[in-house]
Amino acid sequence: MAQFLFRTFYEKFLFIRIKVCIFALGKPILPLFNALYHLITMETAQNQPLAHNHISVDCVVIGFDGEHLRVLLVKRRGEDTSGEYNDFKLPGSLIYRDEDLDEAASRVLHELTGARDIPLTQFKVFGSRDRTRNVRDVHWLERAQQAKVDRIVTIAYFSLVKLDKSLERNIKADAAEWKKLDELGELAFDHNQIIEEALKAIRREADNNRAILFDLLPKKFTASQLRMLTEIVYGRSLDVRNFHKKIALMPYVVPLDEHEKGVAHRAARFYKFDRKLYNNAR
Repeated sequence: MAQFLFRTFYEKFLFIRIKVCIFALGKPILPLFNALYHLITMETAQNQPLAHNHISVDCVVIGFDGEHLRVLLVKRRGEDTSGEYNDFKLPGSLIYRDEDLDEAASRVLHELTGARDIPLTQFKVFGSRDRTRNVRDVHWLERAQQAKVDRIVTIAYFSLVKLDKSLERNIKADAAEWKKLDELGELAFDHNQIIEEALKAIRREADNNRAILFDLLPKKFTASQLRMLTEIVYGRSLDVRNFHKKIALMPYVVPLDEHEKGVAHRAARFYKFDRKLYNNAR
């Protein structure tokens, strides 16, 4: 990665020096130079050296907006023998030669969201020979990567985030979308299956580390909010009374002397998550 950054910086430095010389000479070829510069930089970006044409990363970023789980998906546009199509895929990329897997996954999300601090967990490798059975998927990927593609093995990552305004604002509406988990439809490649496996991995992680669920809630939350989030993540309904009993047995879920205000129903008590008590109880 460092070598690539240095090479890119050095190329830009040379172009700047040439441009200065053109200004000094006062030649009327500046528009031609600008066009040439644009073509070269675009070609450099599209032809970064790949480690292999059959190794990729895909990222399942699931955000909680307070009511629903949403998945970050990239909009895919193209045209084939059946005409134009518009569908969705997971954020992903083939691996560049000068980066490792974690760097590639972080790069994908940084390019899409502008964020560098989204935590990612590698959870599974998908290598079925049927992953690229759809001709449309193969042709789209070959055009996007400017490389011949055959069988692809992808290393999948998941991230569970609180979906706030900054994450929503940084996503360009014409490039990506936070879609509700239960409204995904058919995605490209085997990305529906990858999301299903990511949910299983998230549930296993939540069984071992409940803090990842509390991180999705407001600092002050009600028992109903915690129950609703738990039901959504695990995909099943929970008995209200039994859930309240379970909360009472969690010393790290601390009841506050505060209640909801301005609600039509009986005002619920607020709770807070005490991370220190949680770590001590583990």
